[in-house]
This record gives sequence, C-alpha cells and structure tokens, in this order.
Amino acid sequence: MKNIAENNQIRFKNISRKKTGMFVNFIVTGIRGGTTYNASISVDMNAAEVDLSDSLEKIIDSCARIASKDIKEQPKYQFEGLQSI
Repeated sequence: MKNIAENNQIRFKNISRKKTGMFVNFIVTGIRGGTTYNASISVDMNAAEVDLSDSLEKIIDSCARIASKDIKEQPKYQFEGLQSI
C-alpha cells in the first residue's frame, strides 16, 4: 500500500506562476491494465474558480478534482511518427 504506483494517486507538487496565469501542478503515477504510467498535470486556477486568497487546502482540493476527472477518462493517445511506419 505504500507504493504510490499501486495506489494510482494524484500527488500535489507545487503552485507555479507563468505568463499565462497561476497553475497548480500534480504528479500522477500508477498502474492500469499492466501498464505503468507517469504524468504531470497542470491545472489553471481560473478554471478551478479559486483565488490565492482562498486556503491552500481549498485550492488543492478544487484543482485535484479537475485533475482526477481528466485522468480517469480514457484518454486517446496517438504515438508521434507512427503513421510513417
């Protein structure tokens, strides 16, 4: 249970400021169907409708809900350059 890959958890990393806005960053590590995956997710604070004046717990919770909703959906991946084979 201590292995994060077995728990498929989204872990808070930091809050970063870029030219386009404030972003809450998460790291996702997990195993699904025998495939191990690692991902970085950045959620725009404006999309989560939170402000820096809110508590840190509220900011992380609101952005984590958006991140978990997006990672739970079955994403359609396309490998770069696979069409040329």
